[in-house]
Amino acid sequence: MDKKTVVLRELVHTWPFPLLSFQQLLQECAHCSRALLQERPSTESMQAVILGLTARLHTPETEAGTQPLCRKHALRVLDMTGLLDDGVEQDPGTMSMWDCTAAVARTCIAQQQGGTAEPGLAPIPVEVRVDLRVNRASYAFLREALRSSVGSPLRLCCRDLRAEDLPMRNTVALLQLLDAGCLRRVDLRFNNLGLRGLSVIIPHVARFQHLASLRLHYVHGDSRQPSVDGEDNFRYFLAQMGRFTCLRELSMGSSLLSGRLDQLLSTLQSPLESLELAFCALLPEDLRFLARSPHAVHLKKLDLSGNDLSGSQLEPFQGLLRAAAATLLHLELTECQLADTQLLATLPVLTRCTSLRYLGLYGNPLSMAGLKELLRDSVVQAELRTVVHPFPVDCYEGLPWPPPASVLLEASINEEKFARVEAELHQLLLASGRAHVLWTTDIYGRLAADYFSL
Repeated sequence: MDKKTVVLRELVHTWPFPLLSFQQLLQECAHCSRALLQERPSTESMQAVILGLTARLHTPETEAGTQPLCRKHALRVLDMTGLLDDGVEQDPGTMSMWDCTAAVARTCIAQQQGGTAEPGLAPIPVEVRVDLRVNRASYAFLREALRSSVGSPLRLCCRDLRAEDLPMRNTVALLQLLDAGCLRRVDLRFNNLGLRGLSVIIPHVARFQHLASLRLHYVHGDSRQPSVDGEDNFRYFLAQMGRFTCLRELSMGSSLLSGRLDQLLSTLQSPLESLELAFCALLPEDLRFLARSPHAVHLKKLDLSGNDLSGSQLEPFQGLLRAAAATLLHLELTECQLADTQLLATLPVLTRCTSLRYLGLYGNPLSMAGLKELLRDSVVQAELRTVVHPFPVDCYEGLPWPPPASVLLEASINEEKFARVEAELHQLLLASGRAHVLWTTDIYGRLAADYFSL
């Protein structure tokens, strides 16, 4: 963390144990309780790790500190997962997933092309566990790296794959190169596959029997197709979803699921713990089904952003909260058209979620009075640490009513009024002994927890 790159390179070069996991070692500093994993390693530090690994593979064992009789104790797994900048508000001094993907890929290719520099015993194979992020520009490079790692002393093992704006055939080609025993998450973003494209990709994803998280977006019919083809594709997609045995998180953001949530969730073999259905045009019957389903009582994370919960959806939404109250840790309700009336009607159920740590309400037309009521009633939620709230409607000038979410997100606010709001909320938190709870309007900070960190 402090850029001691020479020492870091030698540490990797001479590490005498089978596993080197930076995520495990950096949980907390033993001397000062510094939460190291909340920081991000510098680019220089990450490069030093890769250089140390390269040096190890090209150095005879006796020089690397590993005697032939102790080969069973030599480094076999280098775990670099969980350390990288994900690209949100990226610090220019840290190594992003894009950069690390490229750096590790170069090492794989160079190892395959160059072989070992010294004669003697063959290098002990090292499995490098990484999270990979790929787009159109980096696809060919990463594909070559994955091919090069087959049979190489440096074996690339992908834990989480994030593919952005990647053509269907390229996505399939990458999935075919990944180790089925390593992959934990597949995240396909901005690919706009539609049901036809997804029906091609999903059987290649379903072969990963240990997959715990599947994140898909824009799953909807293609208006250019006859409806019978769209229905066939949807049924095929559902059949493939039924093959997953370990799936715990499903994200279907911006997918048209109106009246179809029961079909989707009924195919799954195990209850979900994280379900993201942002901007899915959910109907009351979708929420009622989810509340009655086996998934509700296991949910730790629920995202219903962009679904209008202000009308006939409110009552079934409250039923869903009631069903999930015992387990829910993270609730995201951005842009759900919840005004004071709906919030106050929901508070008795919401405050039953006593384990809740995060509540997202940004983009809802709430007043200062509604926020204060929420703050007072949430005192019973001892685990609550973060509330992302909207700018109160009191701080806008001339709002139409009810205000569309686009107006709340784009209209200017009266900064003076909002400063007074912030001060009052802070005083209320102090008075209730909850100064540790963060109330903020910052939706771009690293506040929303990833499912695997819950």
